[in-house]
Amino acid sequence: MSHSMQATSHRTAPTDHTDDRLAADGDADKLLSILTDTDCRTILETISDTDDYLSASEVSDRCDVPLSTTYRKLDLLTEAGVLEEQLRIRRSGQHVSEYTQRLGAINIAIEMDDGIAVELRQ
Repeated sequence: MSHSMQATSHRTAPTDHTDDRLAADGDADKLLSILTDTDCRTILETISDTDDYLSASEVSDRCDVPLSTTYRKLDLLTEAGVLEEQLRIRRSGQHVSEYTQRLGAINIAIEMDDGIAVELRQ
């Protein structure tokens, strides 16, 4: 006798990782460093092209980036507040983190007196 199990999933509430503005210069430097990384930019472009949340393996496949690298880059982007992470809960117990774009815009201004300012907008 075989039982068929339907795949069901539930998503938890997204986690907020940063304010809309980066206050410290170190935060701006970190974000600029992330945005100059080719793999991070590829991941951002891929995720922004979809209206759905993507798992790390889906991002890895679409970006042709190794899965271990994808996890590191997703962590960086999530910690910087650029991506939103939530958990897809499955009956099987194999829960999966999934990601979507958190921001509508990243504004970077270079001012002669004040240095570099970065604003994250939803």
